[in-house]
Amino acid sequence: MTAKVKFDDVEVGTELPARSYPVARLNLVMYAGASGDFNPIHWNERFARSVGLPDVIAHGMFTMAEAGRFVTDWVGDPAALLDYGVRFSSPVVVPDEGGATLEVSGKVEDKLDDNRVVVVLTARSADQKVLTQARATVRLA
Repeated sequence: MTAKVKFDDVEVGTELPARSYPVARLNLVMYAGASGDFNPIHWNERFARSVGLPDVIAHGMFTMAEAGRFVTDWVGDPAALLDYGVRFSSPVVVPDEGGATLEVSGKVEDKLDDNRVVVVLTARSADQKVLTQARATVRLA
C-alpha cells in the first residue's frame, strides 16, 4: 500500500479533515482483551468511581491509537507513520449509556526532506482536550 496524500499537495497549515470516533464500553472490553490491560477502571463503573473517577475511562493507549488511526487513514498507508508521540492530559470518560465521542483533527506543522511532514493533532472528548503535544511524522507519496 502506498500513501494516497502527495507531498506536493500539502503545505504547512494544511488542515486534515476532522473525524469523530464513537467510544463504547464494548470497545474498551475488546481493547482490554487485545492489550491485556484489564484494569477495572476501564470496565467497572463502581470501581472507577471508588478511586475518584467520574465513570469508566478509556485506556490511554486506546485513545492514542484512535488518534494514530486518524493520521494513517489520512495518509492511506499505516507504514507511512514514522514517528508518533502524545501526552495524556484528560481521560475519555465513557458512560454506559451513549458512550463517548473522541474528536480528532490535525494540521501540517512542518514539511521536511524525503517527503516527510509533521502533523500536529488535537484530540477532544466532552469539550476536554485529552491529548497534548500530539505529533506524528509521516512519509507522503
